[in-house]
Amino acid sequence: MIDPLFVSAFIMGLIGSGHCIAMCGGIASSLQLATDKTRPLQYSIAYNIGRAASYMLAGALVAGISSHFATQSHWFALTLAFLSGLFMILVGLYIMRLGVTLQWLESFGKTLIWQHLVKLNRFIMPINSLPKAMAYGALWGWLPCGLVYSALTWAMTSNTALDGALVMLFFALGTFPAMLSIGMGAQVLHKVLNHPWARIALGSVLIWYGIYLLIIATDKLLH
Repeated sequence: MIDPLFVSAFIMGLIGSGHCIAMCGGIASSLQLATDKTRPLQYSIAYNIGRAASYMLAGALVAGISSHFATQSHWFALTLAFLSGLFMILVGLYIMRLGVTLQWLESFGKTLIWQHLVKLNRFIMPINSLPKAMAYGALWGWLPCGLVYSALTWAMTSNTALDGALVMLFFALGTFPAMLSIGMGAQVLHKVLNHPWARIALGSVLIWYGIYLLIIATDKLLH
């Protein structure tokens, strides 16, 4: 039976696809312009596999570290539970575009990681092979993104590094439909997911789920 956390991560990726399109749609589209025009789907799939691989690596790293401390401290585990609920609410507000919410976290990621990794781009361009497309996706998988960082807070609550990697894999799979469609030049999904009412509806789902996670964490605290 699939762990409910994996299912939740997949749904989060699916619901947050509108944000993914806004953040990475231009990258996916530029990938099509820079590659073999006869194999656009193959290049898009390779790009997204690389992106998922980076997510899984990040998930394994944070889960491996956090699980070590969580097994030694009940309070640390509870703190992670509260953080996962809080970040779920923040990402819901983020998708609804009600304030800056997670932009501070993206700025932190840009300063700490991205400004260094993006320099590797020159070793990948031009993208004239599937391995290069995959490497391109793996590099851009580290692009500062509040949605990804929120998913990582879920990965942090995992018991093992493998579980953390799987959480991020399911999250990535949830984003695949939107990212592949953008890679193929479809704009309809972009308009639907970024419509104000769609953002409000999808963001509300994440906010209510975040409240549910906070209730569970509070119950554990009291009992």
